Amino acid sequence: MNPLLSSIFSTGFAFAILRVMTPLLFPALGVAISEMAGSINIALEGIMLMSAFVGVIVSAFTGSLILALLAGLAAGILMGALLGYFHLKMKADIILAAIALGMFASGMTIFLLYLFTGDKGSTSSLQSLVFPSIEIPLLKSIPILGAIFSGHNILTYVALIFVPMFYVLMFKTPLGLRIRAVGQNPHAAESVGINVDRIKLYALMLSGFFGAFGGLYLSMGYVSWFSRDMTAGRGFIAIAAATLGGNMPLGILLSSLLFGFVNSFAIYIASLNVPSELIQMIPYLVTLIALAVFAIRAQMVKNKIGDIQEHFDEDAVNAVVKDVMKAGGES
Repeated sequence: MNPLLSSIFSTGFAFAILRVMTPLLFPALGVAISEMAGSINIALEGIMLMSAFVGVIVSAFTGSLILALLAGLAAGILMGALLGYFHLKMKADIILAAIALGMFASGMTIFLLYLFTGDKGSTSSLQSLVFPSIEIPLLKSIPILGAIFSGHNILTYVALIFVPMFYVLMFKTPLGLRIRAVGQNPHAAESVGINVDRIKLYALMLSGFFGAFGGLYLSMGYVSWFSRDMTAGRGFIAIAAATLGGNMPLGILLSSLLFGFVNSFAIYIASLNVPSELIQMIPYLVTLIALAVFAIRAQMVKNKIGDIQEHFDEDAVNAVVKDVMKAGGES
């Protein structure tokens, strides 16, 4: 068999898919929450970047993994709250505010990186901590499955656990009900006493919370250092994953796996005689194609629904006319 095909159809490749998927699944869940509230968060790139940097710096200077985790999460939540403040309080356009926060995060992390390390490239000079990888006792002894699902970084398992937790949060709790109500019809939600701006702020902060996990995984799980702009567009790919998944937990998981497969494939073909620029382009090209296909299918469905609605409307009008004419004839 071709060496490339042998690599793809191997447990190592499947293991890599889950590994690469993790920093996409976290922010994709965050995007879904904010979008369900009617305030799409495209600042996940900046949120992940800031959390990744804060986690590394705190772990290097305190020697505490717990403090690094809490600091990284706090940074993500704060970024989400800032986006909410600019959008909800200052009435700024949420897209422009998110772009501004992303640019701020990129520039600020480089500045702080130089301030703490004297280097504008990475924190390789600092002794940063990393989240541990764990072996699952029973699973690791199962052939094939053990090689695929056991031995991952602990944050990978956290990401998988967050998928059912996302479902419970959004569909089984009062907060989730309020978030969905605000996103579907804010005026109706406000009429029953729901504070729309507060719920949207909560959703953006939750979005920042999930995005922070993605950033922490990048700098303290995927690798063991922070480098400038290391998110490399993952925050935007996460938006595509949430969109393709219909903002539903299973759909988001499957779409994240798809993008994880594409990224892993790009890594595996790097050993071939292929220009590196082409390899780096593959994940983003697939994202564009996937979104184009999704948009076309969504438009087709919309057109069919419109045709059905128009058909029913015509039938209803004809029935009313017949009833009127019948009543007139009888009179």
